[in-house]
Formats: sequence, structure tokens, C-alpha cells
Amino acid sequence: MAMDVKRDPAILRRKKMRQLALGGIGVVVLIGVTVFVMRLRPAAPLVDSEPWQDVVKRGDFVREVRGAGTLVPEDIRWIPARTSGRVEKIVLRPGAIVTPGSIILELSNPDLTQQVRTAELNWKSGQATLENVRSNLKQTMLTQTAAIRNGEQDVNLAQVTLDANEELAKQSLISQMQLKTYQSALAQAKTRLDLAKSQLQNTQDTQASQLAPQEADVAQRKAQYELVSQQLDELHVRAGMSGVLQVVPVEQGQQVGAGAQLARVANPQSLKATLRISETQTKDLQPGQFADIDTRNGHVKGRVSRIEPAAQGGTVGVDITLEGALPPGSRSDLSVDGTITIEKLTNIVYVGRPSFGQEQGSVGMFKVSADGKEAVRVTVKLGRNSVNTVEILEGLQPGDKVILSDMSQYDAFERVRLK
Repeated sequence: MAMDVKRDPAILRRKKMRQLALGGIGVVVLIGVTVFVMRLRPAAPLVDSEPWQDVVKRGDFVREVRGAGTLVPEDIRWIPARTSGRVEKIVLRPGAIVTPGSIILELSNPDLTQQVRTAELNWKSGQATLENVRSNLKQTMLTQTAAIRNGEQDVNLAQVTLDANEELAKQSLISQMQLKTYQSALAQAKTRLDLAKSQLQNTQDTQASQLAPQEADVAQRKAQYELVSQQLDELHVRAGMSGVLQVVPVEQGQQVGAGAQLARVANPQSLKATLRISETQTKDLQPGQFADIDTRNGHVKGRVSRIEPAAQGGTVGVDITLEGALPPGSRSDLSVDGTITIEKLTNIVYVGRPSFGQEQGSVGMFKVSADGKEAVRVTVKLGRNSVNTVEILEGLQPGDKVILSDMSQYDAFERVRLK
């Protein structure tokens, strides 16, 4: 029969304490491992592609802004319809070389033709009336001139008669009553002569005022005739300047109203560049600044001549007056690129312009380590920017290498690994 062996209590107590100690050590180790793991930094992601990098420099750089645009003529003329009409014939098509007298279109307007005839008849009628008034005035002055001559003869005859009778009166051959009669006849003859002279002078003085109303009427009728005649002549639509016919926005048989645009002519020898610049880059633009225009077949220098006061679609139009000869092949509506020089900055810290961040703002950039194997995020304050460079105000020093590519996919990480 088996017998139970009584265990020593001291041995049991030591075994239990050893188990408790081992368990405590295990807990401590587990806690330590947990804390260690929690304190580990997240694994840095590996940047798959080769990012665009640049080295921070100190020195001078030129601030520039860039925009795309087109060459446009400086001398452009839209030719409007002076009166309504129907397009009878399109004589010239876009691309034709024109002179001021070149006829582009021919219009017709039967009502205007009738107005010209009526105005001409009215003008000629007014001229006839004016000639009649002039003839009447001339006849009146001739009559008054004849009256003066007759009056002079009457005065001379009355004077001779009076002189003869005065001699007779001295000899008492006639009475004083008869002598006074001759004296009165002479006075009456002089009065009639003076009246005739006065009438002639008055007619001469008032001749202009008598003719003025009729002359004004004739001038008005003539002006009306010339106006409608000019309108009739302008149915032959002429270029009005030398250049190239660019647009003829009407078709044969089309009815057009007065003021409608019939054609556009431009001088191809005088072109300017019109650039569209992002409105965020135009605050420092000023007329007179230098510009370089790339026609893709050569470069030409120019200056800013006009800046549009309002933005359209996020861009502002800037006109560049070109200086010097244009490269071969330059023509109106040719697409060009333009670079405008704003200012030259000296002795500043700068780097290539990143694909993110705004001027005078702060941005997170990855600075590459000395061994080139990883990059750490740093906060950088940007200053003034140019087309390809930007000023560094804080956060980087000359010689630092930074990543300029878009790294927004790594915004959750403070460092990345590079290949």
C-alpha cells in the first residue's frame, strides 16, 4: 500500500516565491518592450522616384515673371457699315494685301440711290432760286444806277437854268418869283439825286443779307446731297489703310445694318505681344519694364507698355511694345512666350522655385542629409520669387540641399528615405 510523502513547507514556499519572481520579471520585461516599441519612430517611407533637388545658394538673381500670349497688330482698323445695305459682292478675302483705296466689299441700297437723286434735285433747285435772287438784285442796282445818272443830269440842267435866270434877274428881266421857282427846281433835283444814291447804297449794303438766307439754304441742300452721295460711295467698302485683310465676317447676300463690322485690316509691320500673366504675379509689374519675347523662331526685346486694369480667368493682360526687328516668320496671332524682368536682387539666399508654396509664405520642405540617404522636413519661410527661383528668409542656409518636387503624399511623415 502506497504511502503519501509529506512535502516540506519551506520548499513549497520557496518554489512559489520563485514563480512569483519569474512572473514579475516577465511582466516588467513585457512592459519595457512595450514602452520601447511605442517610443520607436515610425519607419521612414522610401521615395520611389528620384526627386527634383537643388542646393541653396547666396548671391544675385533676377526676379522675372513669365506668361504665354500672341503677337497682335498695334494698328488695327475695323471697317463698319456707314449705312444699311445688302452684300452684293465680296471682292477680297482674308489674307489679301490691301491699300487705302482697295475695295473689299460692294453693298447695294436702292433707297439710298433714290435719296441721292432727290437731294441732287433739291440742291439744283436751290441754286436756281439763288441765281434768280441775285439777278433781281442786279437788275435793281442797274435801275438805281440809271436813276442816279438821270438825277445828275436833272441837277446839271436845273443848275444851268438857274444860272441863266439869275443873270436875267440882275437885269430885271424876270421877277424874283420866277427866280425862286428855278431855285426850287434845282433843290428838288438834288433831293432826288441824293435819294437815288441812298437807295443804291442801301441795296449794296444789304445785298449780302438778302442773299444769305438763300445761300444758306443752298449750302444745306448741297451738304445733304454730299452726305448721301458719300454714303452711296461708301457702299464700295474700302480698306482705308495699307496692310493685310484679316477678317471679313459677312457673306454674299447678307443684309447688314449701319454700324455692323464688315472687315478688319491690320498693319503686319507693326506688331506687339500681348501676354497673359497670372494675377498673383502682377503686383510688381510696371510700364517700362524690360521683356524678352520668344517667338520659337528667335527672341526679340521689348518693354511693358500697358497692363490691363482687371483680371480675366485668373490672368491679367500685359502689352509688350517690341523693339528691333522681328524674327523671320513672325506674323499676327503667332503664339509666343514672354519673360518680364521685374528687378535684380543682390546678396540674398535663394533656391530653385518649388512646385508648392506661395510668395511671402511658410512651407514645409524636405532637407536632404549629408549622406543623401534620407531627408528631414523643415519649415521654410519664402520671400520674393521669380520664374525659377525663390528667396529664402528663414529655415535654410547656403549649401543645404532640399527637395523641390511635390512631396504632398508624404505629409504624414517627418522624414523619408531616398534611393
